[in-house]
Amino acid sequence: MAGEESPAQIRMRAERLGFAPDKEDGFDILPEVHLETLLDALRTALAADESVRPCVIIADSVQTLHSEQVDAYPGSPTQIKYCGGVLADFARQTGHPVFLVGHVTKSGDLAGPKLLEHMVDTVLYFEGSGGGSIRMVRAVKNRFGTTGELAVMEMRGDGLAPVDQAGVLFLSGRRGIEPGASVCAVKNGSRTFLVEVQALVSSSRYGTPQRVVQGVDSKRVALLGAILEKRAGLDLGGCDIFVKVAGGGRVDDPGADLAIMAALASSLRERPVPLDTLVLGEVGLTGEVRQVADMESRLREASRHGFSRAILAKGQAGTKPRRIKGMELVTVASVEEAVALALEPRGRQAGGRA
Repeated sequence: MAGEESPAQIRMRAERLGFAPDKEDGFDILPEVHLETLLDALRTALAADESVRPCVIIADSVQTLHSEQVDAYPGSPTQIKYCGGVLADFARQTGHPVFLVGHVTKSGDLAGPKLLEHMVDTVLYFEGSGGGSIRMVRAVKNRFGTTGELAVMEMRGDGLAPVDQAGVLFLSGRRGIEPGASVCAVKNGSRTFLVEVQALVSSSRYGTPQRVVQGVDSKRVALLGAILEKRAGLDLGGCDIFVKVAGGGRVDDPGADLAIMAALASSLRERPVPLDTLVLGEVGLTGEVRQVADMESRLREASRHGFSRAILAKGQAGTKPRRIKGMELVTVASVEEAVALALEPRGRQAGGRA
């Protein structure tokens, strides 16, 4: 069902991608936004010969559909709720999957009544990366499996293509010789990504220090800066702080706490974190460094991409993290110790090693 664009517009897009709609068997476009007419056409197609029955139905978009059973304009919460419920019932009765394409609000939530999410089996978000070419498909609800999976694709001239090296997607263009940058391994569902956290700390010239953050929660950066001041003795109070996740990514994993603090300390002291060093750990308010979940897979992914040293938390009850071939594991207990080891040249390092 095409409610957003005309068949001619869809044809132009398809031909640009090398797809010929009129030469593909089993591909039909119905420019119809009236729900009852759409259902009649689908039932007629299902009653036809089995070889030409539709197997997947895509409604683009649910906000354009309207039914004569509801006295409201298209796109209203009542219409969206009714049309979504009818199509969900149609999918359950016929066994054919129905994809409802919908809009999102400026805050990133699904537009329309929240009840629509409860009607369907799976909710997938197709997200951009801040103006770049990377696109991600993320599940926020899935009755058939986990919501932790993430599909990473790149928008090219010939359409969407999967990204082979998604683990180092956000490290492209990294130089690694300037102060103010550190790398950590974060988890997004079952996938591990290496991301570079960049920080710029400079003396404030306008009275009130600025705090500008991209890709990380600003309150989280303020909290980590306060811990650095209190527990590691770094004076950040009169400085402007700018923090960014390179490549347009976003980091919510608590395992990136130590990397953010290492980047801040690196910029303040004008000493770079070594290029082959991974900084990984959650930080508490008392300045302790804690282990993060699924440590082994994070270290393995980093080792696969050339990282030979990792600064991480000591294991609980004196246990040591499992060794990774070709990687030196430097364990720390406090933020002060972690920052000192992260910024110390490799030839002068001294600290706990696993």
